[in-house]
Amino acid sequence: MAWENRTTVTEFVFKGFTDRLDLQVTLFVVFLLIYVITVVGNLGIIVVAWLDSQLQTPMYFFLSNLSVLDLCYSSVVTPKMLLNLSSERKTIYFAGCFIQLYFYAAFATVECYLLAVMAYDCYVAICNPLCYPVVMSHKVCVSLLTGSYAVGFFNSVVLTGFALRVSFCGPNVIDHFCNGPPLTTLACSDTRLNQVLVLVLGGFNGVTTVSVVLISYGCILFTILRMGSAPGKRKAFGTCASHLVVVTIFYGTLLFMHLRPSSSYSLGRDKIVSVFYVVVTPMLNPFIYSLRNQEVKSALKRAVISLLKW
Repeated sequence: MAWENRTTVTEFVFKGFTDRLDLQVTLFVVFLLIYVITVVGNLGIIVVAWLDSQLQTPMYFFLSNLSVLDLCYSSVVTPKMLLNLSSERKTIYFAGCFIQLYFYAAFATVECYLLAVMAYDCYVAICNPLCYPVVMSHKVCVSLLTGSYAVGFFNSVVLTGFALRVSFCGPNVIDHFCNGPPLTTLACSDTRLNQVLVLVLGGFNGVTTVSVVLISYGCILFTILRMGSAPGKRKAFGTCASHLVVVTIFYGTLLFMHLRPSSSYSLGRDKIVSVFYVVVTPMLNPFIYSLRNQEVKSALKRAVISLLKW
């Protein structure tokens, strides 16, 4: 009987953003433009970081992998969102919905840990520069990256596995992509265990990574304030300013979306926040890092000049 109840819903219907055709066309063009910029911007960061010999450092190793993650979790959601905006049938099969949920949760969690690793990298570079080559060796960097992926995908396996145990036998209309909270509201069986699990795992991941970020930046701030020269302070601050902006945007929207009781959800407000997080943030990251980072701008110029000469 549990199996029958669970498979009563064979597909989910996306509510979408609006029923007006003219607005759907406008949103399609806007989201398509954002997605193209996201792909081009992040691919540009990846190519430049991997090919430019002056960027073969731990900082840019992690930055290029951050761009990979931005591409991945944006591509998990945005293409399907564009397809829904351009078609009358706005549905996704049951299996497809949970595949989307799995990869979305996995990539989001990996990014949490990768941003924490990048904060630690900034800390070592500014507070212990003499030990930096040893502490942040290539082997250590690969291990930290691998650990981030392992934690992220394990976390997603647990959350998605428990979500599959829930029965869906009633309404099947969700907002615009398969995410934990909207699916929880559609369940017709007890979801208290799932909600507790989301809070526990989300709380653990959030507290762990945010603690690393806060402690790292606390030490960085203390070190900068102790510096005697103004140029040294500016250089140290410039090293981590871009990362600090990205961290603030990412954690702010992520914690707002997930670490709340289901009773506080507001579809209109949450729709805007989730779109900003999934669609807009991956587009912003390459600009934040390239516009505020002289090394990235110089590398991009060298790459453009090389292409023109070729």
